This record gives sequence, structure tokens and C-alpha cells, in this order.
Amino acid sequence: MGENRIEIRRYPDPVPAPDEVVVRIKASGMCGSDLHHLHSDARSEAELVIEGHEPCGIVELVGDTVKPGQARVGDRVMVHHYDGCRTCEFCRSGRTQYCANGKVVFGGLNGDGAHADLMKVPAHTLIRLPDSLSFKTGAAVSCGTGTAFAAIERVGLTAEDTVAIFGQGPVGLSATMLAKAFGARVIALDVDAARLESAARFGADHVIDSSVEDPVAAVRALTRRGLGADKSLECSSVTSVREHAVQAIRPWGTACMVGVFGPLQISSDELIHHHKTIVGSLTFSKNQQEACALFVAERGLDVESLFTNEFGLDEAEQAYRLFDRRQIGKGVFVFD
Repeated sequence: MGENRIEIRRYPDPVPAPDEVVVRIKASGMCGSDLHHLHSDARSEAELVIEGHEPCGIVELVGDTVKPGQARVGDRVMVHHYDGCRTCEFCRSGRTQYCANGKVVFGGLNGDGAHADLMKVPAHTLIRLPDSLSFKTGAAVSCGTGTAFAAIERVGLTAEDTVAIFGQGPVGLSATMLAKAFGARVIALDVDAARLESAARFGADHVIDSSVEDPVAAVRALTRRGLGADKSLECSSVTSVREHAVQAIRPWGTACMVGVFGPLQISSDELIHHHKTIVGSLTFSKNQQEACALFVAERGLDVESLFTNEFGLDEAEQAYRLFDRRQIGKGVFVFD
């Protein structure tokens, strides 16, 4: 991807190194961050990688030093789409995305991803997929839904809380579904009617169309004494919406910035005089990815319904054209 172009190529089948596995991909989700790669400058031949960082499939080959406890042929797995030095504090804690010593991001940055029949990854990146979950659900958990789960944990959401979720794209909708399963009262905000309909279907107690209502005033009107939500999640990456996510929480409340890229502009008075807390949350740890999958399985959440469109890999150009124009919600490539 790059310069608004998509190219489909044929590559030799990957062969695992001693500590690696090859996964036969069954489902590979499309992510909004893929569009940044699509519109980026051209890459050199050496910089080109296979896209797709929401992988889910079946282990097909294992390297000579991979232990049975790590992976066996036939295992149903997700992939934590990062590798690193494997020795720093972040790698050892499973938060490999923060490694500063040669981080690899599979599927878009500097490692080949899952928009292919086969994907080669280190065995330590594998997360078992519960038997009750579909491969498409596993693909969703491998990025967007897992990201929402980690953000919910970041703010310490409880059943006593009212949470305002700004942006009802795939991550925001995941957060709405998960927050309801946590027992919280959920206020979902967006400017798109179809997304708000999805939010209501996924359990939101209230939906607010920010294009016709003042979002901050609307959230406050739905909360105790008009003070604001206890927590908020910002999933749109829009600067003005980030500001709304902070303004809409009560004094001593917490706002979590989940959407990536772009500036954050907040008045210091909003933070100091109202003693608010702003936190950030970037994707998830390996342990959180596993915990998210188990949470979804135990509560029978219909995460698969986040995907609005399925494609074959030969339809990639059309799929991303539709995605870029927001003519579809969230797409997924499926493999026989």
C-alpha cells in the first residue's frame, strides 16, 4: 500500500525459523489505520510489507525449537501483532508495542501481515482462540475489540459508572458492547446515523448525534445532577472531539484517548479546577488480548457482527476503496 495504490503479489510460502510458526490465515480484518498506509508516501521495495494486523487462523508449521506448550500444528490462534527485543521490561510484560529496541509491527509497518494465505510469526506472539469463537471474532479481538477492552481496563470501568463513548466506529462500537457487558451505563456519540443505530443495537443506553446536539450538554443532561459522565473514551482521533470527551466528564472523572494521531488541545483550567484525569491507551498487551477473548467467549458477545462486509483477497482494491469512502463499516478478508 501507498500513494493510494494497492498491489497484490505472489510470494513463496514462508518457512519458519526455529522459534517461529506459520499460520494459515482464516480471517484478516481491515482497520482504519490501514488507510494511513494507503495514503502514505511510496515505499521502497525493501520497505514494502504485506498488510493486515488483525490475524486469526490455524497453525500449519512450527519451528524446531517451538515447544508443544507454545504451539502445535492445528491450534486455532490469534496473533499479537508485535515483536521486540524480548528482554526489556515492556516485552517481558507482554506490552511489546512499547519496545524501543527494534520493535516489529506485523501488517503495515515493518513486518509482513495477514492479508495473505500464510503468515510467519514468532511463536511467542500466538494467543489461543477459544473454541466457541469464530475466526472473524478472533480477528476483531486481535486489534479493534482488544483495543477497546484495554481502554476500558485503563479507566477502571465498573458497573457503577456512566461512560460516554465518543466515536462509534469499530473500536467505539466494541467499547459500547464491552462496557455494557461490564455493567456500565453507556452513552454513545457519533455524527453518523447508521453508526448510532449500531450502537443502540450493541446495547448503548443512550445515543447522541453530535451533528445536531451539543455533545457536552447532551451528556451532562443524562447524568446525575448534570455533572457529567464518570468516564469517557475518545475513539475518533478528532481534536475537537477529544476536547468534548474531557469536558463531558464530571469533576474527578477520567477521559481515555484511544484514537491515534493528531493533536490534543485541552484548557488547563478544565483539568486543574475540575481535577480531571486524561489517560492514553495504545492497543493491548498479550495478556489483555487473551483476557478479552475469554471475556467475549464467557459472555457470548456477538463481536463478529462488527464486520459489515466480507471480501476475498482478490477483492482488496475494491474493499479498501469502499472503506476509504466510508461506504462500508468494517470489512474482513476471509479465506477458505
